[in-house]
Amino acid sequence: MQTNFTAEQLTDPHVAEAEGILRKCVHCGFCTATCPTYVTLGNELDSPRGRIYLIKDMLENDRPADKDTVTHIDRCLSCLACTTTCPSGVDYMHLVDHARIHIEKTYRRPFMNRLTRNILALVLPYPARFRAALTLAKLGRPFAGIFKSISPLKPFGAMLELAPARIPASSSFARPATHTPTTARRGRVAILTGCAQPVLDPRINEATIRLLTRLGVEVVVPEGEGCCGALVHHMGREEQSLQAARRNVDVWMREVRNGGLDAIIITASGCGTTIKDYAHMLRLDPAYADKAARVSALAKDVTEYLVSLDLPPQEKKGLTVAYHSACSMQHGQKITMPPKLLLKNAGFAVKDPAEGHLCCGSAGTYNILQPDISATLKARKVKNIEATKADVIAAGNIGCITQIASGTAIPIVHTVELLDWAYGGERPGALADR
Repeated sequence: MQTNFTAEQLTDPHVAEAEGILRKCVHCGFCTATCPTYVTLGNELDSPRGRIYLIKDMLENDRPADKDTVTHIDRCLSCLACTTTCPSGVDYMHLVDHARIHIEKTYRRPFMNRLTRNILALVLPYPARFRAALTLAKLGRPFAGIFKSISPLKPFGAMLELAPARIPASSSFARPATHTPTTARRGRVAILTGCAQPVLDPRINEATIRLLTRLGVEVVVPEGEGCCGALVHHMGREEQSLQAARRNVDVWMREVRNGGLDAIIITASGCGTTIKDYAHMLRLDPAYADKAARVSALAKDVTEYLVSLDLPPQEKKGLTVAYHSACSMQHGQKITMPPKLLLKNAGFAVKDPAEGHLCCGSAGTYNILQPDISATLKARKVKNIEATKADVIAAGNIGCITQIASGTAIPIVHTVELLDWAYGGERPGALADR
């Protein structure tokens, strides 16, 4: 793609990076076939190629974002299916990230949209606030339908519908501690506690820590770590996301110095994609660039790490698992086979649902901010999963788990919960009657 940025514009490293990405696009349109919003809406401007044109025009002309551009960029799920499909290697992820930052700086959103986004940014990354919000949501849940019938209030209706009927108790596994292995030590890792996941389903990290310590791995839950920054990063709130990244880099580098780390284990693939990108996010910060690169190199999805431990095969369980590959796992981190290999090795029959490359519609806060498109994608995903006639669904991202669970009666659990059970742990609660 030909670009026309001025020499002065290209002195900005962010603009220079965007220009390099734009020049790689050859207008082939392969991305349109795998883009969930284009497949759903049929609008060229709701495809990666269409958004690239909008971003190019906005950045080249150094103009504030307008309503139309914001509408189509906001509809992007950042699922990154386009990057898997693109034959030219267009780095769409960093391009749309830059566009969102530009939008945040130059566009004044309508009041209710600003309010919704501010609430999400002030609540979701903080477990105590999120837990309090979910408690209050129980009172508002009966009014979800009313909220959804009023266009500016739809996101609040979506929030109320997504809020669980029961909030799990806080887990001791989320507190700072060192969990010693119960067999001969073979490694030392830190684990990301996260923000939303320990509130919505603390059993995921509990299963991870139990499994790893049984396998001889020391697991550290470090003091001071917090949200990875992904939620605000995808809202274009650059400084807030970088603050989160710097805090976590400091925490994990302290553990590297104090005892060494073989990996930083992440059980939410959305967080994993962002943490693996810390090196890029902080590349221009001389105080953090090298440390962030070290952290990104250590970051591993739990299945990525487990597959390196050469676990022994287990007896057949007589259960069929539909494996849902989160977009952040398959497109963001390019992890496709390890989760399925681990499940098969653990004795489960594994099925791949049709259209596995298409997003379920969760995408961080997307199912709140774009509830209509999200609901269409969820229905399509659930239909394909249910067609497998599986006994249970496995996924590696809490957002996907919450989204899919709201549309089907088939139990859904994190992949690591099934692996923990297969290797001597507790049967997942969702499978109590299976």
